[in-house]
Amino acid sequence: MKTFDHLSVIGLREWIALPELGMVGLRAKIDTGASTSTLHASDIVQFEKHGERWVRFTAHLGTLVQRRHRCEAQVVSVKTIKSSNGQAQTRYVIRTLLALGDRVWPIEFTLACRKTMRYRVLLGSKALVQAQLVVNPALTYVQEKPTISLLGAQ
Repeated sequence: MKTFDHLSVIGLREWIALPELGMVGLRAKIDTGASTSTLHASDIVQFEKHGERWVRFTAHLGTLVQRRHRCEAQVVSVKTIKSSNGQAQTRYVIRTLLALGDRVWPIEFTLACRKTMRYRVLLGSKALVQAQLVVNPALTYVQEKPTISLLGAQ
């Protein structure tokens, strides 16, 4: 069996932060079957800022206690995504910094309604490849929660 010492291990679920969106303490589920990561959002409104396309949306945090957070982000693209049940949906794609453990890097998120899902954030395979992360699905919350001091350093 090959081992890869230069790769960091994460579990099936991890604590993350999205510092550019002002969100800390999010639980994310790792979904290696999904290419792009997804963030639960509602009230999505497109607008123009400095001649570029942006979206304003409400991000929903937490599972038992719902918290809402208003966000704005530049639109990178619009994608048609086929969900696991085979339905196609058009979604806005944004790029923002993701903090997981002691790492911070930019990734793309599609914005979608995940109100019936247990996890409000899915991390897809592109985000894992960018950070050279390996998933051990037998583990959860392997990495420490991102700290405020780490986020302030970015």
